[in-house]
Order: sequence, then C-alpha cells, then structure tokens
Amino acid sequence: MTLYMFFINILGCFIMAIDKQKARKRKWRIAESTIWCVSLIGGAIGTTIGMHLFHHKTKHRLFRYGLPLLAFLDVIVYFIFYQ
Repeated sequence: MTLYMFFINILGCFIMAIDKQKARKRKWRIAESTIWCVSLIGGAIGTTIGMHLFHHKTKHRLFRYGLPLLAFLDVIVYFIFYQ
C-alpha cells in the first residue's frame, strides 16, 4: 500500500506540472475531473504539492481548499489503516 501511495502521489504532482505547462502554451489541457479522480484515489498529497509548487489552480477555491482537505484525509486514513 505504501508503494501505491508513493506512485499515485508522484502521478498527482506530475499531472499538475503537465497541466500548468499546457496552460502556459495554451494547448489542450488535462480535465479537472482527471485531477480530482487522481486525488480521490489517494493522490491528493501529490496534487496539493504540485498545486503549490507550480502555482497552478491556486485561484480556484475548490482546489485551494479541497485538495489540502483531501490530502489531510489521506494522511489520516493511511495512519488508521496501515499503521
């Protein structure tokens, strides 16, 4: 499970980096639903880090508050079930 969490969070951060790069170049973007799906299946920590690292989606309230909340819940669930 730890390996899964590691890779899904790397993927979440990577998705935010790619979407930010595409946004700068005004190209086809990654759907917000894809970002949320990755976050909901355990990648919220990575997407939150990516959001802050790449200054991406920080003006969207749902992302600014929702992703850190999901990340916090991910940490709690991880420690409850896998400690």
